[in-house]
Amino acid sequence: MNHRAVLRSLGIVLLAEAGCMIPSLIIALYYKEGDTSAFALTMAILVIAGLALVQFRPVKKGLYARDGLAIVSLGWIGLSLFGAMPFYFSGEIPVMVDAIFESVSGFTTTGASILTDVERLSKGLLFWRSFTHWIGGMGVLLLTLAILPLAGAGAVHILRAESPGPSPGKLVPKLAQTSKILYILYLGLTVFEVIALLIAGMPFFDALIHAFGTAGTGGFSNRNSSVGAYNSLTIDIIIGVFMLLFGISFALHYQLIRGNWRSVLKDEELRFYLLVVAASVLLITWDVGRHQIMGWGETLRHSFFQVSSIITTTGFTTHNFDDWPTLSKSILVVLMLIGASAGSTGGGIKCIRILMVLKMIRRELVRMKHPQVVQGIRIGKRLVDQQVLMGSTLFVLFYLIIMTVAIFIVSIEARDMVTSFTAVVACLSNIGPGLGLVGPTGHYADFSQFVKVVLSICMLIGRLEIMPVVLLALPSFWRRVSI
Repeated sequence: MNHRAVLRSLGIVLLAEAGCMIPSLIIALYYKEGDTSAFALTMAILVIAGLALVQFRPVKKGLYARDGLAIVSLGWIGLSLFGAMPFYFSGEIPVMVDAIFESVSGFTTTGASILTDVERLSKGLLFWRSFTHWIGGMGVLLLTLAILPLAGAGAVHILRAESPGPSPGKLVPKLAQTSKILYILYLGLTVFEVIALLIAGMPFFDALIHAFGTAGTGGFSNRNSSVGAYNSLTIDIIIGVFMLLFGISFALHYQLIRGNWRSVLKDEELRFYLLVVAASVLLITWDVGRHQIMGWGETLRHSFFQVSSIITTTGFTTHNFDDWPTLSKSILVVLMLIGASAGSTGGGIKCIRILMVLKMIRRELVRMKHPQVVQGIRIGKRLVDQQVLMGSTLFVLFYLIIMTVAIFIVSIEARDMVTSFTAVVACLSNIGPGLGLVGPTGHYADFSQFVKVVLSICMLIGRLEIMPVVLLALPSFWRRVSI
């Protein structure tokens, strides 16, 4: 491993985080709510640590694949630890483990919270809390690649480790240009949502908070009742539609801008994603409607919003879906597992992997009936490489194993099964709200410090798609390689 290059890259990431705190510091200065010194102290620590690390100058700038994995994994851990400091230094989250949980939840775009009263937080911390979603959504590491391409040819390994999905790639030949295109799309959609929410009557500060949460598919709100606090059909539709947009691969957004409508419409993962959304909305509308919990119009409205929120792993809420019938809650749990599209800011297993696994099951069933038939797996017209299929299968297996182990650990505290199961799934899939005690009106504050650490690790594993975090535990991963 190129240790010096990894350390230098981590230093740049920490300096970038210090820069990202500037807007929060400005807001803290403007509102004068006592959190200014917390941001100033944290930024000073980040600058000192970052400058110390950038002094490590590698002999060569090239990176191996495992260097990219190390930068991403350690970078996300570092971002979360330093990002917790404003909460802790301000005294508004006085327990460090709780502050780290909230920070990890923000950067991993999970949206799980230990706060029982969000509205009591100062404006600066509310902004930082949601801004971590926006930073984590596309990945601060991609931002550093866009503005400071120091890794040379090896930078593609950072992109592969950072980008969610089985087979990320470059949109254009130059990697830095790819990163810039992604961020232009990301920023553009965020700005459009802010404008739409302002037109719908949402205050500017609130519009920023909810746009950050939507873009990063994180779900932190500055209101205790989340989006439901506004009780606005227009706001629900705007956020619901933008959640679905951010749950689509940004490669498809790029193709749309280039005018390749036909290739977008033929994308098999997109069609699967939209089919799952439509089927889930209709089923939940029928199920909730037949129990006469609310009128059919309200049922369709909340069903659409919650399906959009859960499948994209955003976690905003407009209604307490924990009160919905069992069938509707079961559908939402399945959507938690499925997740959004590969190459989006969403979490979960990803639609493309589910699609691949379903096609592999169908292939094996055909093979059992006709052993002589040799059949490949195609996504659209493209034949999927066997290595990609194996990687997707292993990811699903790893996901289920980690989920099972985490559920056993969380269950030690004797929580009910629904709470234990959905808390782990919500954290591993980066969703936030689950069912039971961690439902839309609940929180994670009552868990022990140990369980909060376990759930924080689940959030990191889910955001980094398992392997980068798992590899950190292997001694062979850290052996020095001369380059």
